[in-house]
Amino acid sequence: MAKANKPAPKSSSAPVAEISKPAVNYLERPSVATPNDGLLKKIFYGVAALALVAMVYLSFGTGINADDKFQNDYSLKLVEYYGTMGQDTSALYVKDGNMHLYGGFFEIVTGFVNKAAGLKPTDMGYHHVRHVGSSLFGWLAMLLAGLLAQHIAGWRAGLVTLIIMVLSPRFFGDSLMNPKDIPFACGYVMALYFTARVMDAMPRPNRWHLLGLAGGLAIALATRAGGLLPFAIVALFAGLHFLMRNGGLSALGNGAAMGRYLAITAGVLVAGYILAILFWPFAMQAPFKNPFDALSKFSALEIRIRVLFEGLNVRSDKTPWYYAVKWIYLTIPLATIAGFVGSLALSYRLVRRYQPLWIIMVLFAGIFPVFYVIYKDSVLHDGWRHLTFAYPPLAIAAGLFWNELARFFPDKKAIQYGVFGAMGLLLADAALFIGKNSAFPYIYFNPIAGGMQGAFGQYETDYWGLSIRQGLEWLEEQHIISDTMSSPIVIATNMHYPAARLAAKYGDKVKIKYLKYDARCNDAWDYALYPTRTIGGPTLRKGNWPPDNAVHIVEANGAPILAVLKDNGRNCVLGNSSLKVNDLDGAIDRLKKELANVPDNELAWGGLSQAYLSYAQGLAEQNPVAADSMLQLSKQASEKGLDISPDDSQCNNLIGMYWVEKNDLAKAKAQFEYSAKMEPSNPTAFYYLALIAVEQNNVNLALEYLQKSIEANPSFRPAYELAIRINEQSGNKAQADRLRAFLQQLK
Repeated sequence: MAKANKPAPKSSSAPVAEISKPAVNYLERPSVATPNDGLLKKIFYGVAALALVAMVYLSFGTGINADDKFQNDYSLKLVEYYGTMGQDTSALYVKDGNMHLYGGFFEIVTGFVNKAAGLKPTDMGYHHVRHVGSSLFGWLAMLLAGLLAQHIAGWRAGLVTLIIMVLSPRFFGDSLMNPKDIPFACGYVMALYFTARVMDAMPRPNRWHLLGLAGGLAIALATRAGGLLPFAIVALFAGLHFLMRNGGLSALGNGAAMGRYLAITAGVLVAGYILAILFWPFAMQAPFKNPFDALSKFSALEIRIRVLFEGLNVRSDKTPWYYAVKWIYLTIPLATIAGFVGSLALSYRLVRRYQPLWIIMVLFAGIFPVFYVIYKDSVLHDGWRHLTFAYPPLAIAAGLFWNELARFFPDKKAIQYGVFGAMGLLLADAALFIGKNSAFPYIYFNPIAGGMQGAFGQYETDYWGLSIRQGLEWLEEQHIISDTMSSPIVIATNMHYPAARLAAKYGDKVKIKYLKYDARCNDAWDYALYPTRTIGGPTLRKGNWPPDNAVHIVEANGAPILAVLKDNGRNCVLGNSSLKVNDLDGAIDRLKKELANVPDNELAWGGLSQAYLSYAQGLAEQNPVAADSMLQLSKQASEKGLDISPDDSQCNNLIGMYWVEKNDLAKAKAQFEYSAKMEPSNPTAFYYLALIAVEQNNVNLALEYLQKSIEANPSFRPAYELAIRINEQSGNKAQADRLRAFLQQLK
């Protein structure tokens, strides 16, 4: 009999073998691909190609960066170092500019190209090579910024970001001629992009992406010591990626995955570090010490210069905490400002829609450097150029915002077009500025600052002196300088290096003479080229610059950025020369002739005031009435000078001396305090404040003022002499002897 079919027995409640669940992937997000990607990709690379052509072409028309004085010297030393296999050690320590503390990647590459081409710094072709090289790094940074945005949010976001980058005049302009900040920015954004590509392909990343990541790290560190930052960013986000990809803290138990992440991340970091050191002779001497020493020195940035900020010329170590933030706010396109602020407002939505780690990385990479320099109270020069590397992440964030704003209306094309139309309007001012000022787009100010005319006299414009080239070209066009001149022409300028390099083709027929603008009457010249750099903000805003002897003005959007001056009769320098030998009648005669030709020459008014004051001092005892009359003339001449240039040191000091002669120490003190405020590097004002303090029996205050006088000018002998006298009278012979020994060295 057949057995009856029986139901299968029920399974036991205890599993025979438990199947492990896959780890939660916190990074998993929907695809960002769209049906339009093919077209958008073509447009993206089309825009990139046009930008490349434009940037390389325009790099031939830009002027020479004044800092190239240090860069080119370093490049020559690096070529010798590597060309002699390290036997020529001049690149290991470069006093001027502390250039040995910088990596040498850009200088080595362009240096050997120039050497192979037989070009020297006196050849314009030498600088063309460098400018093309800089433009290529700038273009690559723009491209990689767009590609990182594409990797996060798709081709439309990448295209929007690329357009913002290309139409950012400060970044675009720096790309044409900035051999430090632009290569560094390129390495920085390169490291960010390939971090995302490598990590998202784990555990088997593409070898080319690994090479790109190591290369980005190397370029950043082989440019400046701050390149250690992207190393930290890579390590941080690789660790976060491992955790978020593999279930959070539970991933720490996954030894195999952790080992893979550690091996790849450590390998890339080591490779990038080694590559960087190979292009940095100073670092090669102590690979695990010198890069960090260089970083610590740069965080303090020992050099202190005078900068124009919010209408006043202040020392770069005395700027307010918001210096960098305000500069960025006033000089980037409105579309970037609106987009970046918008990205913060939409950050929660962006993190939920796209890879959260890369959204966080982009915001961190853009924001952290700015807040770090605020926290460290770092000294910055010339706006935010030391933070140029932080701009691509800010532009990426802006691009993500504009792209996401359009996604709010997926089925309403008209509104989407309106969104991008609004972005275009906010970029229009920047785009037009690049088109109109293609030789120096880096001086851009946005409409919030009032454009160039609103920024004039408030902030530095052409701080690198690129417009020197336009000034020399005008002199050539007018046939004032040429290679057929029968006698040499002397050109004075406060931007000696770019002027000398550009005029080198004329040999000894054009002589470039370095003279500060406020010392232009100290020596003879035929023509002078002066950008607004170092000229006082109050002077610029007063409306008396350029002066009456300007024969040509280079402008940017209606604001003067350089004046070509012509000297007539050399009366100012001859008047000053007469003053030095105490020929007061000759000085007065010459300076009056100068003022007849150039009524707004504040230096001539100051010299005339000094001559009258010297006359008054000589007549004080024998003819007090005549002396008082001369004192009044001195005061009137100084007031004329101050009406032209309110921050002129000489005229301000002479007003103070007038009150000293009138024995009104209260007014004298107030005047010298005002003079020191208007020009903090004014040793004479602090010296007279010390004299007044001595007169009022306040020795300690006098010594404080003398210390400030010496800080303003370490070679100012009267301050040392007075300090020695005070210390001797106070019984501090040891300090007096130390000061006397130092004074002897000044001889």
